Amino acid sequence: MQNHEKSPSESHAEVIVRMFPSDANPAGNVFGGEILKHIDMVAGIVAQRHSQSNAVTVSMDSVNFLKPVFVGNVLKLNARINYVNNSSMEIEVKAEAEDIVTGIRTITGTAFVTFVALDNNGKPMLVPKLSLKTDEDRTKFEEGKNRMKKRVENRKI
Repeated sequence: MQNHEKSPSESHAEVIVRMFPSDANPAGNVFGGEILKHIDMVAGIVAQRHSQSNAVTVSMDSVNFLKPVFVGNVLKLNARINYVNNSSMEIEVKAEAEDIVTGIRTITGTAFVTFVALDNNGKPMLVPKLSLKTDEDRTKFEEGKNRMKKRVENRKI
């Protein structure tokens, strides 16, 4: 059990990936599933950095594909932890596509991914609390708390 607090910036992660023809349909649009894979991966880095343990995906929600990502684009994924409760953590991921030739960057997607930290026996374990130092951190924590409450209610249906 870890009692100390960590700020969201301590576990922040950013991943940059080039999109290739094997990642896309014949028209050159990157598959949503390919983007989801990278969202899950970067969110997992944040969850494991925060918990300093194994962490597994519990849910992925509010996934929005706002604009297409094309073959040749660089996909930049920015992930931060918003909320923690006992063993669970909500990670927010923003996806941005960059056309390297033009330099144009476009926000292409967003998602919230919930992870649970697991101990060496595969059982849920307590994670460090979040140290909320900025107004943005406090706002995102409250929003995350409300989303988590809705997720729990939806699981009971």
